[in-house]
Amino acid sequence: MRTIESAPTSPMGADETPATRIAASFRDMIAGFRCAGTGRLVKAGVSMTHMHVMWLLQHHGDLTMSHLADLMDVSFSNATGIVDRMEERGLIERVRVPDDRRIVLVRIGARGFEALDAVEAIKQDRLGAILGHLDREQLERVAGALDDLRGAVAAELGPDFGTGHDHVHEPRTEGRT
Repeated sequence: MRTIESAPTSPMGADETPATRIAASFRDMIAGFRCAGTGRLVKAGVSMTHMHVMWLLQHHGDLTMSHLADLMDVSFSNATGIVDRMEERGLIERVRVPDDRRIVLVRIGARGFEALDAVEAIKQDRLGAILGHLDREQLERVAGALDDLRGAVAAELGPDFGTGHDHVHEPRTEGRT
Protein backbone atom coordinates (compact mmCIF):
# COMPACT_ATOMS: atom_id res chain seq x y z
CA MET A 1 0.00 0.00 0.00
CA ARG A 2 1.25 3.42 -0.95
CA THR A 3 1.27 6.37 1.45
CA ILE A 4 -0.35 9.50 0.17
CA GLU A 5 1.78 12.55 0.61
CA SER A 6 0.21 15.84 1.52
CA ALA A 7 -0.56 18.17 -1.35
CA PRO A 8 2.13 20.73 -2.05
CA THR A 9 1.39 24.16 -0.72
CA SER A 10 2.59 27.40 -2.18
CA PRO A 11 5.37 28.87 -0.08
CA MET A 12 4.63 32.03 1.83
CA GLY A 13 7.06 34.59 0.70
CA ALA A 14 7.79 37.52 -1.52
CA ASP A 15 4.84 36.75 -3.81
CA GLU A 16 2.37 37.06 -0.95
CA THR A 17 0.41 40.29 -0.82
CA PRO A 18 -2.24 41.43 1.63
CA ALA A 19 -4.84 40.71 -1.09
CA THR A 20 -3.66 37.11 -1.55
CA ARG A 21 -3.59 36.59 2.24
CA ILE A 22 -7.16 37.92 2.52
CA ALA A 23 -8.36 35.76 -0.38
CA ALA A 24 -6.74 32.66 1.12
CA SER A 25 -8.17 33.42 4.56
CA PHE A 26 -11.70 33.89 3.19
CA ARG A 27 -11.43 30.68 1.16
CA ASP A 28 -10.23 28.68 4.17
CA MET A 29 -12.79 30.15 6.58
CA ILE A 30 -15.70 29.59 4.19
CA ALA A 31 -14.59 26.00 3.57
CA GLY A 32 -14.38 25.45 7.32
CA PHE A 33 -17.87 26.89 7.88
CA ARG A 34 -19.27 24.66 5.14
CA CYS A 35 -17.67 21.54 6.58
CA ALA A 36 -18.81 22.36 10.11
CA GLY A 37 -22.44 22.83 9.08
CA THR A 38 -22.73 20.05 6.51
CA GLY A 39 -22.62 17.21 9.05
CA ARG A 40 -25.77 18.38 10.83
CA LEU A 41 -27.60 18.82 7.54
CA VAL A 42 -26.67 15.36 6.29
CA LYS A 43 -27.94 13.79 9.51
CA ALA A 44 -31.23 15.61 8.95
CA GLY A 45 -31.42 14.30 5.36
CA VAL A 46 -30.71 17.68 3.76
CA SER A 47 -27.88 17.90 1.22
CA MET A 48 -26.03 21.01 0.12
CA THR A 49 -27.89 20.71 -3.20
CA HIS A 50 -31.18 20.81 -1.28
CA MET A 51 -30.01 23.90 0.60
CA HIS A 52 -29.01 25.55 -2.68
CA VAL A 53 -32.48 24.91 -4.12
CA MET A 54 -34.15 26.31 -0.99
CA TRP A 55 -31.89 29.39 -1.01
CA LEU A 56 -32.82 29.99 -4.66
CA LEU A 57 -36.52 29.66 -3.82
CA GLN A 58 -36.12 31.88 -0.76
CA HIS A 59 -34.46 34.55 -2.90
CA HIS A 60 -36.55 34.29 -6.09
CA GLY A 61 -39.89 33.06 -4.71
CA ASP A 62 -41.90 30.29 -6.35
CA LEU A 63 -40.27 29.06 -9.58
CA THR A 64 -41.22 26.89 -12.52
CA MET A 65 -39.15 23.74 -12.92
CA SER A 66 -37.50 25.07 -16.08
CA HIS A 67 -36.51 28.35 -14.39
CA LEU A 68 -35.18 26.45 -11.36
CA ALA A 69 -33.17 24.13 -13.65
CA ASP A 70 -31.69 27.17 -15.41
CA LEU A 71 -30.73 28.83 -12.12
CA MET A 72 -29.16 25.59 -10.90
CA ASP A 73 -27.40 25.13 -14.24
CA VAL A 74 -28.63 21.54 -14.56
CA SER A 75 -30.82 19.73 -17.06
CA PHE A 76 -34.59 19.73 -16.56
CA SER A 77 -34.55 15.98 -15.82
CA ASN A 78 -31.79 16.40 -13.22
CA ALA A 79 -33.73 19.22 -11.53
CA THR A 80 -36.86 17.06 -11.55
CA GLY A 81 -35.02 14.26 -9.73
CA ILE A 82 -33.70 16.66 -7.12
CA VAL A 83 -37.14 18.22 -6.60
CA ASP A 84 -38.77 14.76 -6.41
CA ARG A 85 -36.44 13.76 -3.54
CA MET A 86 -36.96 17.09 -1.79
CA GLU A 87 -40.74 16.79 -2.13
CA GLU A 88 -40.63 13.28 -0.58
CA ARG A 89 -38.87 14.81 2.44
CA GLY A 90 -41.32 17.73 2.68
CA LEU A 91 -38.62 20.30 1.95
CA ILE A 92 -40.45 21.71 -1.07
CA GLU A 93 -43.87 21.36 -2.63
CA ARG A 94 -45.24 21.64 -6.13
CA VAL A 95 -48.32 23.78 -6.68
CA ARG A 96 -50.38 24.52 -9.77
CA VAL A 97 -51.05 28.08 -10.89
CA PRO A 98 -54.81 28.69 -10.51
CA ASP A 99 -55.07 30.72 -13.73
CA ASP A 100 -53.15 28.17 -15.81
CA ARG A 101 -53.23 24.66 -14.35
CA ARG A 102 -50.55 23.55 -16.83
CA ILE A 103 -47.95 25.58 -14.95
CA VAL A 104 -46.44 23.94 -11.88
CA LEU A 105 -44.45 26.03 -9.43
CA VAL A 106 -41.94 24.83 -6.86
CA ARG A 107 -42.02 26.48 -3.43
CA ILE A 108 -40.45 25.89 -0.04
CA GLY A 109 -42.39 23.48 2.16
CA ALA A 110 -42.80 23.42 5.94
CA ARG A 111 -39.75 21.20 6.55
CA GLY A 112 -37.78 23.38 4.14
CA PHE A 113 -38.50 26.48 6.19
CA GLU A 114 -37.50 24.55 9.32
CA ALA A 115 -34.20 23.55 7.68
CA LEU A 116 -33.49 27.12 6.56
CA ASP A 117 -34.26 28.44 10.06
CA ALA A 118 -32.02 25.78 11.63
CA VAL A 119 -29.13 26.62 9.32
CA GLU A 120 -29.52 30.33 10.04
CA ALA A 121 -29.54 29.65 13.80
CA ILE A 122 -26.40 27.52 13.47
CA LYS A 123 -24.67 30.28 11.48
CA GLN A 124 -25.64 32.95 14.02
CA ASP A 125 -24.55 30.80 16.98
CA ARG A 126 -21.25 29.91 15.35
CA LEU A 127 -20.51 33.50 14.33
CA GLY A 128 -21.39 34.72 17.82
CA ALA A 129 -19.00 32.19 19.35
CA ILE A 130 -16.24 33.13 16.92
CA LEU A 131 -16.65 36.87 17.53
CA GLY A 132 -16.70 36.16 21.26
CA HIS A 133 -12.97 35.40 20.99
CA LEU A 134 -12.24 38.99 19.97
CA ASP A 135 -12.01 41.96 22.31
CA ARG A 136 -13.82 45.25 21.66
CA GLU A 137 -10.89 46.87 19.89
CA GLN A 138 -10.49 43.88 17.56
CA LEU A 139 -14.22 43.88 16.83
CA GLU A 140 -14.07 47.59 15.93
CA ARG A 141 -11.17 46.95 13.53
CA VAL A 142 -13.00 44.02 11.91
CA ALA A 143 -16.19 46.09 11.59
CA GLY A 144 -14.26 48.94 9.97
CA ALA A 145 -12.47 46.58 7.59
CA LEU A 146 -15.79 44.99 6.62
CA ASP A 147 -17.25 48.44 5.92
CA ASP A 148 -14.26 49.13 3.65
CA LEU A 149 -14.68 45.75 1.95
CA ARG A 150 -18.41 46.33 1.45
CA GLY A 151 -17.57 49.66 -0.20
CA ALA A 152 -15.07 47.96 -2.53
CA VAL A 153 -17.66 45.30 -3.42
CA ALA A 154 -20.23 48.01 -4.18
CA ALA A 155 -17.70 49.84 -6.37
CA GLU A 156 -16.95 46.66 -8.30
CA LEU A 157 -20.36 44.96 -8.47
CA GLY A 158 -22.83 47.76 -7.87
CA PRO A 159 -24.36 49.23 -4.71
CA ASP A 160 -27.21 46.69 -4.52
CA PHE A 161 -25.01 43.59 -4.71
CA GLY A 162 -25.71 41.27 -1.80
CA THR A 163 -28.78 43.18 -0.61
CA GLY A 164 -31.24 40.95 -2.46
CA HIS A 165 -32.12 43.76 -4.89
CA ASP A 166 -31.27 43.37 -8.56
CA HIS A 167 -29.56 40.06 -7.81
CA VAL A 168 -29.78 37.67 -10.75
CA HIS A 169 -28.31 34.18 -11.08
CA GLU A 170 -27.23 33.83 -14.69
CA PRO A 171 -27.25 30.22 -15.90
CA ARG A 172 -24.39 28.92 -17.99
CA THR A 173 -25.54 27.49 -21.29
CA GLU A 174 -22.43 25.83 -22.66
CA GLY A 175 -21.98 22.15 -21.84
CA ARG A 176 -25.61 21.62 -20.79
CA THR A 177 -27.42 18.43 -21.73
